[in-house]
Parts: sequence; C-alpha cells; structure tokens
Amino acid sequence: MLSAKSLFQEILDHDESFRLFCSIAASGESQGGWENGRIAALVPESERALAPKITRHGADEDKHGRIFRALLNKRGLEPVPVPPETDYTMLLERHGIGLAHDKLKADRPLTVRDVITYLAHSRVTEQRAAGQMGMLRKYFADHPDIGRAVTMISHDEESHLAYAHEELLRFAAAGHGRFIRRALRECALAEIRVHRDVSLAVMARMGRILGWSGARSAALAAGIRAVYLYERLGGWRRMVTLRMPARRDALGGPAAAAPEPA
Repeated sequence: MLSAKSLFQEILDHDESFRLFCSIAASGESQGGWENGRIAALVPESERALAPKITRHGADEDKHGRIFRALLNKRGLEPVPVPPETDYTMLLERHGIGLAHDKLKADRPLTVRDVITYLAHSRVTEQRAAGQMGMLRKYFADHPDIGRAVTMISHDEESHLAYAHEELLRFAAAGHGRFIRRALRECALAEIRVHRDVSLAVMARMGRILGWSGARSAALAAGIRAVYLYERLGGWRRMVTLRMPARRDALGGPAAAAPEPA
C-alpha cells in the first residue's frame, strides 16, 4: 500500500536514499542558519530587540543541519552534493522569495520592510516544515535511530512558526498590514510551485535509487501534482493567515541542545 509512512520507511531503510534525504535536509537547514545569522547582524536599529530571536532561529537551523549530518555519520555515510533541482532554499531565492543573498552579504542595515519580508518568508516556509516534520514525528517518534531527532526538530519548527505569526501580527498592528498581506501572498504562491518542483525532483531520484516501477513513480508524481493543484486553487491560504499562537515568545530563550543519539 502506498502511504507516506511506507514511502519514508523505504527511504529510511536504504542507505543511498537515506543519504540523499539527509544531505538535502542538512544543506537546507545550514543555509537557513546562515541566512538568519546575517539577518540578525543587519537588523535596523529600530528592531534590535528582534535580533536575539532571529539569532535563536538561526541557531536552531544550524542545529538541525548538524543533526542530519550526525544521522548520516551514525550509519557510516558521507553527505552527497545536493542536486540543484532539489535545493529548496536556492530555488526560493531564485524566485525572488525572501531576502536576496547579495543583500545579506553586504554590510548595509536592513529596512523594516526587509525584516517583514524575512518574517513573511518564515511564516510560509515554516508552515511547510512544521507540517512535514509533524508527519515524521507522528510515524517515527519511537524509531530507535531517528525518533528523538525528528521529535526535537518538529518542536523547533512549530516554535519558528509561532514566532513568525506573533512578530507579523506585531508589525500589522503597527500599520504594515497591507505590505504583510502582499508579501505573504507572493511568497505562498511561489513556495507551492517550488515545493512541487522539488518534490518531483526528489521523488524521481529516489525512484532511480530504489528501483521503483514506472507505474509507481507515475502515481507518486500524480499525487504531488494533485497536492499542488489543491494548493493553487485555494489551499495556499492556510499559509498566509495570521493568528496569535498559543506558544508565545517561542524564541525568547536559548536553543536546546541536539539529542545525543544524533
């Protein structure tokens, strides 16, 4: 039976597919850590109180990258280069989503609108990350190899999402509501396209590694396109709504240490 649990179990059980999965995940998390670190360093003076939370966000992303690399090391595997067509963070930047790396590499302070753009990007992408890691936690929280890792990362992603909600609502109350709505919509519509394309590319590579039949690969590709169609027709709106989270000040403290098994 084709299910999310059985699909990931198959990926987890095979060294080469697990190697690709962890390499892609580690690269994306490490890139997010760098981006958040640069944003924290360039926050405008009027928003310096936000810098420690952005720094914490980046520290969490760096930690996640280390966890995925440690999972590889535990199985005696080395990371592989990330195929460009599977590089979610790079493709989002190429679509103009979030803050351009050229801006982050400069030493000029960001503007308030830059900070809002970053938060809108986080709101959308952390929704995706929280959903994906929540699925893995649901099915694999008790797994001896990855259980503690996916539980910790899932909790962190939920905190990042709560933080993005809370800070965007603060900016909306300060009069930036129209800009926030536009930024969220643009980011969500681009993200669902990138997610579709990356998912198709990753599944194509997994299919070659695992020797899937043409029929199985076609069924998975059809499922990915069906999800995109649902999101394009209105599902994307779940990524742009804002509500005050139950978990307030979610990034107000230090980052938790990585779990020992990873």
